[in-house]
Amino acid sequence: MPGFVNNLKVQHCLTFATGLVECLVFAGAVFGWASLVFVLKTEGYFSSLCVNTTGVNATNVLDCSGQDEQFSLVFTIASFMFNFLTLPNGFLFDQFGTTVARLFGISLYTTGTLMVAFSTPALSNLMFPALSLLAVGDILFIMTNVQVGNLFGSHRSTIITLYNGAVDSSSALFFVIKLLHESGISFRSSFLFLSACSVIHLLRTFFLLPRDHIPYPLPDDYTYGITCGKSKTLSLEQTAANGNILKMTEETPRNNDVPVTQEKSFRECVMSRFFAWHLLWVSVMQLRHYLFIGTFNPTLQRLTEGEPSLVFTLLQYGCFALVNGPLDGDPLYVNISLTLLCLLGFIHPLSVYLHCRSLASQQAINASSVCCIA
Repeated sequence: MPGFVNNLKVQHCLTFATGLVECLVFAGAVFGWASLVFVLKTEGYFSSLCVNTTGVNATNVLDCSGQDEQFSLVFTIASFMFNFLTLPNGFLFDQFGTTVARLFGISLYTTGTLMVAFSTPALSNLMFPALSLLAVGDILFIMTNVQVGNLFGSHRSTIITLYNGAVDSSSALFFVIKLLHESGISFRSSFLFLSACSVIHLLRTFFLLPRDHIPYPLPDDYTYGITCGKSKTLSLEQTAANGNILKMTEETPRNNDVPVTQEKSFRECVMSRFFAWHLLWVSVMQLRHYLFIGTFNPTLQRLTEGEPSLVFTLLQYGCFALVNGPLDGDPLYVNISLTLLCLLGFIHPLSVYLHCRSLASQQAINASSVCCIA
């Protein structure tokens, strides 16, 4: 039995470590799009949209705003798919479990990397479905890895937070590809390597993750992955033990003085003020995030006295129109406005804090009442 427990600890640690690497390298790669744009421009993607125009002092200037618009549109669609398909992918994960969700995500991610690898300047439009497939695959990687925190009990929140930070850091993947491209390694080779890494994702799916879901709280001697007969026997013994515990619990008389909390329905959760404020908080944060990514490349070109471009995403289109119209290409006032708008995000955590404090006070009053009755 001690040896079995040690094996479980090793398996948990391997699951955590490989999940961290997966999130750090693959799960948020699409947000490094600004770095990949440099590579694609060097390769001549959408270069047919560049035209010669007359600039200051009647000099000929190459206007590539049409090219920049296409690159921005690629990111627009991919970022929209990343957010919009989160709900149906969550349903897929809930209904069919980890294995099915990951196999679907791996197939999308692999298809996306292969489409990028075999795309050419003549087939620039392949970037539209390719980046969208990568984005949807990223979602499923994130969803199936967050549950790993359930393996570590009281450290659950720490693991989940660490994984979320790793997802944000994975945007550096395309920056690494850019550096490799400048060193003479083609981006086709880089994306073929990413495609080959799907083998690692598959091995992790079958050996280091459950077929269904990781429960919380975690039962004793919980096993997952491809295991031997011994582990299965222990799981059956555990099931019997849990049945006895459940039976004992049912036979224990209920204290009618203790209030029973009824779970809220899905409709009640969606219509609650906490959901509304959280939705506003996420929307503002995402708007600011995507605007930064969308304007990163043009801002660098502007600072280097290059031609400004347009790298937009849904609501950001109005911001870009404002910058390039009345503001004459200067995003300062838009950034100030969005910074002020971001302050609305503080309402949500403040509301949660006040609610939790009120709830704690109410529970203390209820506990005192029960003690007095006793």
